[in-house]
Parts: sequence; structure tokens; C-alpha cells
Amino acid sequence: MNVPSPGAPFPAPGWIAWPLRATATLHLAGVLGQAALAGLFVTGDADLLDWHRGNGGFTHALLYLQLAAAVLLWRPVRGPGLAAAASVLLVAAETLQIFFGQERILAGHFPLGMADFGASALLAAYTWLRVRPTARTGGARWTRRGA
Repeated sequence: MNVPSPGAPFPAPGWIAWPLRATATLHLAGVLGQAALAGLFVTGDADLLDWHRGNGGFTHALLYLQLAAAVLLWRPVRGPGLAAAASVLLVAAETLQIFFGQERILAGHFPLGMADFGASALLAAYTWLRVRPTARTGGARWTRRGA
């Protein structure tokens, strides 16, 4: 039985690897935008609070697309479940963060935002370093390496 090493990239079909990479990267960009907008808002530009709220909603919606892609990598492709588990945790954390922000509970909103940024950066890096897109050749059904 040929078992891949734990540190080796997982070969995933391009139809799921690229959307996972794209959504994780776009989500990370949205989280970075949230930090920038929050920083500018606290300097006194009150109009940026509306931008922060709108970007937060868009970024959270991207996270659900990322979750869908991660679940497709995990279940039908039989890939590692790390991206799906991390995406579920991010959905929970961001939902709580949105609640904290709407209720102006900044003592929870700020630290959770920093944790969200770190987790999103790690997950985006994971999708680029540990999920390798492969092309389907011929009419053969794609199977997991070593299976």
C-alpha cells in the first residue's frame, strides 16, 4: 500500500482546488480590508463604519463559498478535512464577531478580528501549499493518490 507522507501536498482535481484557493485568498483579502477599514474608522472617519459593515457582510458570504469548496474537497474527493473543519470554525468565529460588532462589544470584536485574520492567513497558505491541483486525463475517474 502506497501511503503519501503527511507533509506532501494532496493532489486534488482542479475543479475544486482552484475554487478553494480563490475563495480562501479572497476571504483573506476581505479580512485584511476589514482591518484597514476598522483602523481608519477609529481615527475619526465615521463614514467608514458603513464600509466596514458592508465589507464584513461580503467577506462573510465569501467564507460560506470557501466552506462549500472545502467540504467538496473533503467529502467527494476524499481529501483532508482540515480546510473544512477550519472553515466551519471560521464561520462560527466570524458570526460571533459580527454579533460583537453590531452590539458594539469591542472587547470581543477586536481580538476575535485579529484571530480571524491569523486563521484566515494560515488557511489560505494551506490551500496554496498543501492542495495541489491536478488535471483529469482521459475519461478515467479521479482517485486519491495511494488509494
